[in-house]
Amino acid sequence: MTSTVGSTAPTGAAKRPEHRGRVRRFSTAERLVHRATGVLMLLCLAAAACLYLGPLAQLVGRRHLVATVHEWSGVLLPLPLLLGLFSAEFRADLRRLNRFAPYDREWLRAVRRRRAGPEARPAGKFNAGQKLYAGWIAGAVLVMASTGLLMWFTHLLPFVSRTSAIFVHDVLAWAIAFVVLGHLRKALQDPEARRGMRTGYVSRSWAARHHSRWLPGDRTDA
Repeated sequence: MTSTVGSTAPTGAAKRPEHRGRVRRFSTAERLVHRATGVLMLLCLAAAACLYLGPLAQLVGRRHLVATVHEWSGVLLPLPLLLGLFSAEFRADLRRLNRFAPYDREWLRAVRRRRAGPEARPAGKFNAGQKLYAGWIAGAVLVMASTGLLMWFTHLLPFVSRTSAIFVHDVLAWAIAFVVLGHLRKALQDPEARRGMRTGYVSRSWAARHHSRWLPGDRTDA
């Protein structure tokens, strides 16, 4: 790689996103995990809707096929995360999501008091809302997988009635659908965040505005 006369940067540097006011937010592995998890989650929810909502069930038909899609998309849902553990960057972001810093509490207070603008809500690479969402959805998926297996293999825990497992599974399914729709709504409101998950890069100005405690190399992020 060469440098032009009067330039201190390599000629190829101008082609890199970092040199066009953009910073790397997610690795390829992280984006693939997010995409695969999203596809499996939406497939699982769509199949569940076709099983339990009468008009959709009549429209789609093929109940056995839909049930099979629902069961296996649910069983495979944790797989992308498990494969993602082979990525050091993915593990680092899991640690960030698993830690609450003092400024995360400030972020929640600002949201509760309806302070306008992201500048009033300090955040690391992930804000407090994203951390709460990630923790809640991870726990919900584990409960859904457990109750689903109990419904599938009733002999696993004979002292737990199938009716109880169905009740918990159905109630939590509605809660997950509501929360996932909220997640999608927030994503649709922020094109730059979507671009970060799609390409891996976001603008430096967006990162400074929405995640003021995080930029590449910033050790203050939690």
